[in-house]
Amino acid sequence: MSTLIPTYRLQYFARPDEDTADVFFLDEHTHTGGPPLGVPYRGNYYKIGICLRGTAELKANLETYAIGPGSLMLITPHIIKEWTSFSADHDSLSVFFTPEFITTRNHIPIDHFQFLENATRHVLPLTVIEAASITASLRLLQQKFQAPAAYRNQVIKSLINSLLFEVVGLYNQQQAALQTTQTRSQLLTAEFKHLVNAHSTAERSVKFYADHLCITPKHLTETVKQTTGKTAGEWIEEAVMLEAKALLQNRQLTVAQVADLLHFADHSAFSRFFRNSLGLSPTAYKQAS
Repeated sequence: MSTLIPTYRLQYFARPDEDTADVFFLDEHTHTGGPPLGVPYRGNYYKIGICLRGTAELKANLETYAIGPGSLMLITPHIIKEWTSFSADHDSLSVFFTPEFITTRNHIPIDHFQFLENATRHVLPLTVIEAASITASLRLLQQKFQAPAAYRNQVIKSLINSLLFEVVGLYNQQQAALQTTQTRSQLLTAEFKHLVNAHSTAERSVKFYADHLCITPKHLTETVKQTTGKTAGEWIEEAVMLEAKALLQNRQLTVAQVADLLHFADHSAFSRFFRNSLGLSPTAYKQAS
């Protein structure tokens, strides 16, 4: 399924004279032709970045994140992303790298950093000291990326691995603190969202998720509604719509094929679902995107 979503490759960020790109560094002076605002997409890369100034808003799967100075951003290939806004003064430091770059001839495989793939949060607020440490690590990466030298890629890989260990520590620390403060309802809702991200393209019934969580559909709906303000069914619908909108941008797929990929009974059932949710037919959305 993920290969059918419009995927931005690192080539969008690289210089025009480069045929391929496996690693890229984005700083406050870089201007690129990356993914446009307001379009759901996937990338073929990981991204670790920190906001230096200004604000931005990111939608990652089912969550919306407000990004400000000191925010750590963790972006992975499998999530659907959508940047909805950037302030005029927004600046950040970010390193982008493909799985192949970090694993090729490297002693530390990306499998050791499964937290990136399994992360349930993609933007973390950092303390001033934590943000300064991450910024320093990224500045060193920036220096090595921009300076041609012998064994440049090997040096960059080592620095990315060091940064990953640093990020793992911060992420795990925040997750542990969060778990101790969350209520049972919040923990249940988080687990439900994780299941929805994994199964919503094939499963749209609240009962499916309630069964996995060993509770009744009524209890799940009430808990999610109390915690988030939206029902379990509304979360599922939003996840399906996000995937549908991303798939419809693929020019090689017809509306009927998208309906089939999302396990709707037929084209008409998908069209009714899409129109009821967005107020627009999938064909009209596809033509406008």
